Amino acid sequence: MARFALLGPTYPFRGGIAHYTTMLARALAEEHDVLFISFKRQYPGWLFPGRSDRDPSPEPLRVESEPLLEPLNPLSWWRTIKRLRAWQPDVLVVPWWVPFWAPAWAVISRGVKRFAQPPRLLFICHNVVPHERGRLDRWALRAALAPGDGFITHSQTDASLLRSLIPGVPVRVATLPSYASVTESPPQPLAVQLPTDRPVLLFCGFVRPYKGLDVLLRALPLVLAKQSAHLLVAGEFWDDRADYLQLVDDLQIGAAVSIVDRYLTNAELAWCLDQASVVVLPYRTATQSAIVPLAFGRGKPVITTAVGGLPEAVDDGITGLVVPPDDHKALAAAIEAFFAKNWAEPFAANIQIRQSRFAWKELVTALISFFQE
Repeated sequence: MARFALLGPTYPFRGGIAHYTTMLARALAEEHDVLFISFKRQYPGWLFPGRSDRDPSPEPLRVESEPLLEPLNPLSWWRTIKRLRAWQPDVLVVPWWVPFWAPAWAVISRGVKRFAQPPRLLFICHNVVPHERGRLDRWALRAALAPGDGFITHSQTDASLLRSLIPGVPVRVATLPSYASVTESPPQPLAVQLPTDRPVLLFCGFVRPYKGLDVLLRALPLVLAKQSAHLLVAGEFWDDRADYLQLVDDLQIGAAVSIVDRYLTNAELAWCLDQASVVVLPYRTATQSAIVPLAFGRGKPVITTAVGGLPEAVDDGITGLVVPPDDHKALAAAIEAFFAKNWAEPFAANIQIRQSRFAWKELVTALISFFQE
């Protein structure tokens, strides 16, 4: 048994990273002592494009934590260091996903390294560099992560990028674990009418340019020429929704598209996945996506693109289909083939067979391997 300290967001904050750190805290606590230091505040309003950073789920994921951290309050960083010194962890696990947290992580990581018995410092890199990159991203990465003793990424692509930016670092690749716990609440229907006589394609999550919703919209007329289908777009738009609505009008596909522009509760997300025949992720760029393990957790195949770690998560022709990015014709052909060849059931069966690959214990084992060196 080891003493793990974990930094990161949890409820009442929303989103994939908050879910991830919550589930990781649960998994670590099954066999180890855990101190989970969470956030009092997350992003300032001027930086956060969403309507709220709070989770509206009636039954959210919860775990015991101590909310100490504030991104723009250095006093909270020193309080965190003081709490860690008092608790004396064997291992400190820190998530990395946006450069905004670089100053806090840089101060805390260097602070714990001055302990009389410093913990092993492990970073879990969700995004080595952000999706929309800036000029200071690489500097921020090195400033924050340089003191690390070990690094976890969830794709070989990100591992290679990290090694190129910080040469010589010890990196292990672990599969992004299951998000099935996020949708364990009873499904709650959305206030949207979906047809019952045709399959449903699901695009869910925040809508941002790199996620390629426009590519899927352009593919839909080609699909509808051969296959009846309906597209459900469920998630908060972080991009101008008017552009997408105009594209729907221009393509004359309004009758085949339903849009729910808001953050979904966990129960609503479960319902959306249950309605879908297949989840479509036409990303232009990616590291990985939590939507993949979410879909697999509900037994749903995924059609996605060959970017980042997505081809590592989706086995082409086995648990889903992988196509070139930014190619609406190739995407349409894959969707058509999925239905024409009746792949829904065999792919779902393959997903069930491979569930152990997405177990949280695999990630915990990867973290422990650094501690045991």
